[in-house]
Amino acid sequence: MNSNTIFNITDEATFEALTFQTFKHQFENNRTYRSFCDLLYKHPSDITKIEDIPFLPIEFFKSHEIVSNTNQIQETFTSSGTTGSTTSKHHVTDVSIYEESYRKGFDYFYGNIEDYIVLALLPNYLERKGSSLVYMANDLIKRSKQAESGFYLHDLKALTEKLIRLDTAGKKVLLIGVSFALLDLIETSQFKLKHTIVMETGGMKGRRKELIRTELHQLLCEGFGVTEIHSEYGMTELLSQGYSNGNGIFQTPPWMKLFTRDPEDALTIQTNGKSGGINVIDLANINSCSFIATQDLGKIYSNGTFEIIGRFDHSDIRGCNLMVF
Repeated sequence: MNSNTIFNITDEATFEALTFQTFKHQFENNRTYRSFCDLLYKHPSDITKIEDIPFLPIEFFKSHEIVSNTNQIQETFTSSGTTGSTTSKHHVTDVSIYEESYRKGFDYFYGNIEDYIVLALLPNYLERKGSSLVYMANDLIKRSKQAESGFYLHDLKALTEKLIRLDTAGKKVLLIGVSFALLDLIETSQFKLKHTIVMETGGMKGRRKELIRTELHQLLCEGFGVTEIHSEYGMTELLSQGYSNGNGIFQTPPWMKLFTRDPEDALTIQTNGKSGGINVIDLANINSCSFIATQDLGKIYSNGTFEIIGRFDHSDIRGCNLMVF
């Protein structure tokens, strides 16, 4: 299967056909995933609908090498983690697939990147190696072809001055930042932005008290003077992203699909509208594992949109004793 096939999906039937092909390929070529499926007595010949495909617990990216071919590893993306914790490692054997995924994903939701000045406020990610978010942001900055685009680490004064100047001039700006850094920014200055999209990429990373989404977005809306805060849903173990243009409701590109699993029975997929653990099909993960059971809690709606409402802690993970083998 080539990436052109994945990124040209236009209907559900094509998505399902490629999903079954991907499952068969990864069952046959990914030793860790094959072992997991064998323990569940799941074989491609037994699977009649995509909801029945086994979803690999995301924790395996911390303890196993999750690859589905023998090609040389081009990039290893790592999770941030806390001091002393075990980090996830996503070994990527064809980084061009990741590039195609986030480029086409951004274009799908926001249009041509060249229309934007991209300002990235990602201090904790820039301070370490192996961040897939920094890789993506760096490429978007370059592809914007705007001299004003760039990263910011701790110089919030310079970023404030640039934001005000660009927005006042009517420039179309994308400010993408981690939540704690965006809060730091609005504590130094109050904005009234009219032409800027503010996009948060995740939590506090141990820098601040965790806030629920509605509280965080209210603070950011007030501080930046905007009516909506956009969000990006991605993680080290995925090569695709979902996006929200407000209210915490996310959409996925056509090659990505989410389900919820029963919090009490990790092997049972729920109907839409129920809160549960988030399972992800990401066909861009063709060379690692496209079927991942995350530690996020969320809700999927009938139109395919979703929201994230929290995370499992270890005491919440029930119903599956196959998390480690």
